[in-house]
Amino acid sequence: MADSERPRASVAHRHAALLCIDMQYLDAARDCGVFAPGRPEAASPEAQDYYFERLERVVLPNVHALQTCFRANGLEVIHARIQSLTRDGRERSPGHKRLELHAPPGSKEAEFLPEVAPQGDEIIINKTASGLFTSTNARYLLSNLGITALYVVGVYTNECVSTTVRDGCDLGFDITLIEDGCATVSRKLQRNAITVLEDRYARVRTAAEVIDEVSSSRVQPAAR
Repeated sequence: MADSERPRASVAHRHAALLCIDMQYLDAARDCGVFAPGRPEAASPEAQDYYFERLERVVLPNVHALQTCFRANGLEVIHARIQSLTRDGRERSPGHKRLELHAPPGSKEAEFLPEVAPQGDEIIINKTASGLFTSTNARYLLSNLGITALYVVGVYTNECVSTTVRDGCDLGFDITLIEDGCATVSRKLQRNAITVLEDRYARVRTAAEVIDEVSSSRVQPAAR
């Protein structure tokens, strides 16, 4: 089987999942979290304009469409977000402390954007570092679910998304990165991140291509 066909086979046997990274108010909403007045990210209107235009016009509609497709085909939709275990975030990674990234439990910053929020009993994984696998039990959960392929969307492409894709590849998952399902704060960073990940770590596809791939696969009935 060609490497490019392995994710399709995982889709057909319910061994694939859509992984949505950090689609929350902390880092994906205007005037909130890292974009609140006084924060360094809020000091660059040009970066905000690019980032939020891409999020609102491209990424959020595509992620919503992908979630709808995966759900309709009985495939897992998994949500990762930045959320501390404690109110003061004392257990956060050194990197998140340095960057002052903190979403206390129950805070607005920890809430998912309503357009792409979890539904039903979809799995939510809380993390306190850039990478999903280094700061959570995600590998254990995915193993229990029989997941071998991950279709990845979210923010930022060059930070949390990139780290998760790289680590996931090293751990043996077949990774598909949805190019128009992720965003970061500049065209240059977006382009460079996609180039590096496609060269070494992941297939890169569009949302439309993935929806066609999932919809056209013969998904096997769930085990009873």
